[in-house]
Formats: sequence, structure tokens, C-alpha cells
Amino acid sequence: MKKGQSGIVWGGPAGNREFQERKEAHARRLEKARFQMANVTVYLKCDRNVEVQSQDVFLSDVGTLRCMDSTVSAKLKALKVHHFGSGEPKRCVVSSLYLVKLMEEACPNITVQIVGEPDVLVEQVDVDRHKGWQQWAKCALVCLVSFFGTAFTIMAYHNDVGINDVFTEIYRMVMDREPQGLNTLEVSYSVGLAAGIILFFNHVGGRRITKDPTPIEVAMRNYEEDVDKALIATAGREGIEKE
Repeated sequence: MKKGQSGIVWGGPAGNREFQERKEAHARRLEKARFQMANVTVYLKCDRNVEVQSQDVFLSDVGTLRCMDSTVSAKLKALKVHHFGSGEPKRCVVSSLYLVKLMEEACPNITVQIVGEPDVLVEQVDVDRHKGWQQWAKCALVCLVSFFGTAFTIMAYHNDVGINDVFTEIYRMVMDREPQGLNTLEVSYSVGLAAGIILFFNHVGGRRITKDPTPIEVAMRNYEEDVDKALIATAGREGIEKE
């Protein structure tokens, strides 16, 4: 017989009874934990397009998890979804069913509810925090091309519709004489054209006029969505989607 720190002789009847009670309490706690985990519902909201900087992609990178059990949530967020090798493409498509499979393998007794996108486009990007002269040169080139290209387009349009003849005829009808050089109508049209462009694109320098997205932003979002859908459909057709 051996006497423990609590004064109970473990080799006697009292010690055996104490040991049995602790064993039953531990079994009840394990049963309660299994019962709670069996009723845990995990909500997964995936994004359509995700950019990462590291080679390892985790579940927390491709979507958002919502779970009442913090332990289960932390375990699922740490699951590795994909690894970008050195010679592999820097883009992959991951199906939400593949994510559900990984989550159920890590925690078999959970229920996963998908509330986001069915497929995720993951792309590894290299972000340079220090802007070099190449980026500034590209920005200047884009600004020059946009400025002179827009100016040439406006002038070509005015030449096609004969805007000078229209202004001359209106001036002759209103003033009953021939225009002499620059007139008020041309100045007003130029100011109105500039103001209309500013209001249409909803930008004055770096400030917005309203909180609504600009037409350029809407067009870019639509373009990005079309590109993402095309890439996901191509990956599914070629059989390179992880599912």
C-alpha cells in the first residue's frame, strides 16, 4: 500500500474508491468534450481572389472562419491549404470542397457551412515596399499616355463632328455677325467639358466628390470578376483545380 499526498492510502478501499471517482469524472469530461465538438458548426466564407506573399497558404488566408469553439477555430485556421514551390506557377485554384475535406480530417466531428465563394483563386505576389525609379517611370509614362491620348481623342471627335462649324453657325445666328477669334461659346464649352469630365470620374486630384465608386473603379471591378471567373473555369476544365 502507498500513501499519497492527500493522506489517502491508494492500496486500501478508500484509495481505490477515490481513484475510481477521479477516473469516472475524467471520463465524463472527455464525453462532454466529444459531445460539444460533435455539435460544433463552423461557418466558412471564402473570397474569390486572394493574394499571398509567402509560399505556404493557410486556411485563414483564403477565407474567414466563424466558430463558437475557439480551440477548434484556431486549429482550423492553421491548416495548410497549398504550398507554392520554386518552379511551380504562382497561381492556383482551390475548391471549397477541398477545404471542407481538410477541415473534416482535422476535426471529424464538426459541421461545415459554406457561405462564401465555391472556388478560390490564390496568387502569390512579390510586394516591394520601396518604390524604385522603375515604378515612378511607369507611373509617369502612364500619365503622359493617358493625357495626350485623351486630348487627341477629343480633338479627333471634334474634327469629325465639325464642332468649329457648329460654333460658327450658332454665333452667327445669335450675334448676327461673323465670329472674330475666340468667343464666349468656345470658352464656355471648354470649361463645361472639363467640369463634366471631373464630375463623371468623381475625382478632383486625390479627393472624391461623392462616396460612390467612380466609373473606372466599377469597370475595373467588373473586369477583375470576369478574369477570375475565366481563370477558375479554365482550371476546372484542365483538371488542375484542387478539390
